[in-house]
Amino acid sequence: MNRSPVSLQREGDIGLLLIDNPPVNALSPDTVQGLIDALAAFEAAPELRALVLACEGRTFVAGGDIAAFEDPDFSAVPYNAFLGRLEALTRPVVAAIHGTALGGGLELAMACHWRLALRGTRVGLPEVKLGLIPGSLGTQRLPRLAGAEKALQMMSTGRMVGDQEALAAGILDELCDGDLRAAALARARALVAQDWQPRRASALQVPTAGLAPDFFDQAVALAEAQFHYPALGAIARAVRAAATAPSFAEGEAAEAREFMGVLRTPQSQAMRHLFFAERQTGKIPGLPKDLPLRSIERVGVVGAGTMGGGIAMALANAGLPVVLVEATSVALERGMGLIRKNYEATVAKGKLAADVAEKRIALITPSLSYDDLAQVDLVIEAVFEDMALKKEIAAKLGAVVKPGAIIATNTSTLDVDQIAQASGRPADMLGMHFFSPANVMRLLEVVRGARTDPAVLATVMKLAPRIGKVAVVSGVCYGFIGNRMAEVYMREAEFLLMEGATPAQVDGAVQALGLAMGPCRMLDMAGIDVGAKTVIELGKTGGLPADPSYRALVQALYARGQYGQKTGAGYYRYEGRTPLPNPDTLALAEALAREHGIARREDISDNEIVERLIYSMVNEGARILEEGIAYRGSDIDVVWTAGYGFPDHAGGPMCLADLRGLAHVVQRLEHYAQVRGNAHGYWRVSPLLRQRAAEGRTLSLGAR
Repeated sequence: MNRSPVSLQREGDIGLLLIDNPPVNALSPDTVQGLIDALAAFEAAPELRALVLACEGRTFVAGGDIAAFEDPDFSAVPYNAFLGRLEALTRPVVAAIHGTALGGGLELAMACHWRLALRGTRVGLPEVKLGLIPGSLGTQRLPRLAGAEKALQMMSTGRMVGDQEALAAGILDELCDGDLRAAALARARALVAQDWQPRRASALQVPTAGLAPDFFDQAVALAEAQFHYPALGAIARAVRAAATAPSFAEGEAAEAREFMGVLRTPQSQAMRHLFFAERQTGKIPGLPKDLPLRSIERVGVVGAGTMGGGIAMALANAGLPVVLVEATSVALERGMGLIRKNYEATVAKGKLAADVAEKRIALITPSLSYDDLAQVDLVIEAVFEDMALKKEIAAKLGAVVKPGAIIATNTSTLDVDQIAQASGRPADMLGMHFFSPANVMRLLEVVRGARTDPAVLATVMKLAPRIGKVAVVSGVCYGFIGNRMAEVYMREAEFLLMEGATPAQVDGAVQALGLAMGPCRMLDMAGIDVGAKTVIELGKTGGLPADPSYRALVQALYARGQYGQKTGAGYYRYEGRTPLPNPDTLALAEALAREHGIARREDISDNEIVERLIYSMVNEGARILEEGIAYRGSDIDVVWTAGYGFPDHAGGPMCLADLRGLAHVVQRLEHYAQVRGNAHGYWRVSPLLRQRAAEGRTLSLGAR
C-alpha cells in the first residue's frame, strides 16, 4: 500500500499533523484524504490538548493539484468540509508556515486558529492566474482577516505578499526565526496554558469601516467589465457575499456557485492549459534524464546594442558574471550607458534597491577584445541580422573560446546551421533567440541545430529558468516558431489593408480578441525597416512566393523612409508615441492594390480580420508540427503567449483553434481559399490540421 502523505504524531500532549507530499506539498486527492484521516485521529485523542499543522520539505502547502480540476467529477466539498471541522475544533490549532502558502495552502492556514510563519514566508491566492477563484473559502475567510480591499487586491492579481505585509494585514499572527516547528509547539502549549479560546475566521465580520456605501457594487461592476477574465467578476461577487450575506454558510454557498461557474469556462481551460504547457517545454523527446550537463558560471555576450545589453542584464540579474564585447569604444560606452540607465530607471520606480543594481552592473565587464572570452562557459552573439557578419563572428568565437564552451547566436530568422558550420564547432552551437527587451521578456526560443550536441541543448534549457526565461525548443527553419507564424499573420494584415481595411481596424479587431497590440502597431514599434529587411533577405534566398503583391506595403513604406515610431510615420503617424491615422499610408495601400489588381471593398468585418490573421497562423503552426520544428502544439502556444502578447485567456493560437473546433478552422480556411483565390497556396490546409479535424482531435489541448 502507498504511504499516506499525511501523518499525526505526538509531541507530549500536542498533536503534530505533518504533510509530506514533495515537491511542494500540493493538495492531491491522497493528501486531502490523509488530512481527513489525521483530523479524525486527533478528534479521537482528547488527551492531545492542541494541534500543530506543519509541512516537511522546502515549503508549506503551495496549492492544490491542478490536474484534479480536469476530472469531470471534481468537487471541493471533501476538502472544504475538512476545513470546517478543523476550524470548529475547541482545542487550539496552530499553523506552522514556511516557504509559501498558496491557494488551498493559505486556505488551510486560514482555517487554523493561529498562524505562525518563518521569516521570509510568502502567502497568496493565485487562482485567478488559472482563470479560477479560490474555492475553499478563501473568498470568505481572507476578507474577514485582511479586509475587503486587501482581499480583493490579492485575489484579483494573484500577487503573493511577504511576511511583514501579511502580518500587518492580519493574515499572519506571528513571525519567528530559527526552528519553526519548535516555535509552533511552544506557541500551542502557551495557548493551552492561557486557556485561550480559538479565534475562528468564519466567526468574524468583514470590516467595512471607511468603505464607500457602494464599494462592493462598484468593485463588482469594475471586475465584470473585464469580460475576458470572468474569474474577476466571480471573485468580486464572492467577496461581496462575504460582507453582505446573513451567514458564513450563505457566503460559502455563493463561493461554491461562483467557483463552479468559472471552472469549465474556455478562459479557465485555456489558462490551465498554459500552466501545464509551460511545464512541458523542458521535456525534450530523446534526451536522457541523466544526461551530464555543462557548467555555466561565466558568460560572454558579443554586441552591446539594445538586444545584447538586455541579454547581459538578464544574465547579470541571475548573478552570472558577463563579458560584454563590442567592436568600438563608442559603441561599448553607449551600450554600458544604456544598461546603467535601465537599472537606474528600475531603482527610481522602487522595484530594485540601488546597491543591488550596482552589484549587477559590476558583474558586466566591458571589453573590446575577443580574447577576453577565452574562459567563458557560454558566449551569445547578439549583433544585427546579417548572415555574413554572424558567420564571421561565429568563426572568431569558434577559434577563441575554450573547448566545451557553448556558442549561441541570437538570430531571429537566419539559418542556425549555416552559422554553426562557420564556427567550426557545430556540436557546441545552437540558437538562443531572446525577445526584446531581453531583460524583461519571458520567452527564449532555443534553436536546435542539425549537429547540436544533446548536452548543449539540455544545458541551455536548464539555464533558461535560472535567468528568468521560459524556453521552447525549435528546429531550424526560417523564423523558427514565432517569427515564421508572424510572417503569415503580417501577410494577411497587409492584404487586408490593400483590400480597404485601415490599420486601426485591423489592430482593433485582434486587440478586441485580447492581443496586447495589433500587427500594424507592433511593426511600427519594432521598426518597419527591420520588418522590411527581413522580407528582402528572405527574397534573396528564394524563400518568397512568386507573388509581387506579397508584403508589398511594408517594402514600399521602407523605401519611403517611413520606419514607424522612430521616424514619426509608418502604418500610423505619431505625435510622440501616440498613433494617429496616416492618410499617406491609406493612399499608398490603395495605389498598391491598383498596381497588383487587388479588389477594394468596404465590407471587411472584424470577424474576417480575426479569422484571416489567426487561422492562417494556426495553419502555419500545424505545418510546423508536421515538419517536426516544434515538438508539441502546446509549445507553440507558449511561444505566442510568452513572446508575442497573445492573450493567456485564449491559451495561444493552437489552443484557441482547439476550443473553437478544428473542423470550423478548416472550413473557414477553405472559405477564404474560395473567395480570395489560392494561386500561391496561402490557404492550402495543412494535412495534419485536416487529419486532426476529421478525427475530432486537438492540436494542443491536453498538455500534461
